[in-house]
Amino acid sequence: MTLPPNQPPHEQPGGYGYQPAPEVCVRHRDRPTGLRCNRCNRPACRDCLREASVGYHCVDCVAEGGRTQRYATTVAGAEPSGRELVIPLLIAVNVAVFVVTVVQAGSLGRNDTAELFQRWALLPVAVADGDVWRLVTSGFLHFGPIHLALNMLVLWVIGRDLEAVLGRSRFLTVYLVALLGGSAAVFALERVDSLTAGASGAIYGLMGALLMVLLRLRRSPGPALFIIGINVVITFTVPGISLYGHLGGLVFGTVTAAAMVYAPRDRRAPVQIGAAAALVAIAVAVVVLRYAQFAA
Repeated sequence: MTLPPNQPPHEQPGGYGYQPAPEVCVRHRDRPTGLRCNRCNRPACRDCLREASVGYHCVDCVAEGGRTQRYATTVAGAEPSGRELVIPLLIAVNVAVFVVTVVQAGSLGRNDTAELFQRWALLPVAVADGDVWRLVTSGFLHFGPIHLALNMLVLWVIGRDLEAVLGRSRFLTVYLVALLGGSAAVFALERVDSLTAGASGAIYGLMGALLMVLLRLRRSPGPALFIIGINVVITFTVPGISLYGHLGGLVFGTVTAAAMVYAPRDRRAPVQIGAAAALVAIAVAVVVLRYAQFAA
């Protein structure tokens, strides 16, 4: 055997006593290792390996897997959150506002005499005078404890499933757009001296949203139609209920939810945002037109 100059036999491959150089970690070149990643097969030290379902993966493969992994989403594009957040917050806000009006009025049943109630309730002539905030704040007021309890119960029963399907931001969008749509309808069509308050417009919007979700999931729409039908009958037959607020909220909430669940997957976000923005613009246009009538 002929050896290269200045190279002893034990350093030659196949030579007597030859030992290959130990492998080193690809991320830490000063750390010899006999371990490898089961995914990319590169040598890695213990600090650079993470336990996987099969063997161990290096931190680079773990990071790559996190970037490429696709998570399950609902028909609206929401990732399952596991618990409700918007529903209890909305209920808490409504209850807190009710407590303030009861304390101010000094009465549980006549809380509508409170200063906050009179300042926030939807009075078309007051909105025309510049109290634009009433279009939103009126949705967090209630006439007495029974009115509050019924609305919050329906919100809790319907809202939990809807928040899970739509996701928190989309659910809140549907709720607020329905609230604004109902208020715009009241401002445009109710008597100028009518006093309107309650979350019913937004809740009717959630009823319509429930119908859209059931249709999108190809489930029986019977329960949603039954709930909507009963409430529409009550709206038309029981005196003192805001017809236009309920119907306006139902229409705006239904259309918003339809855009959320039927938006194409590849253009989901633009369609959802655009639809919600368009409906808000329609509500604002209705308010502006009504303003013009007052001015005339």
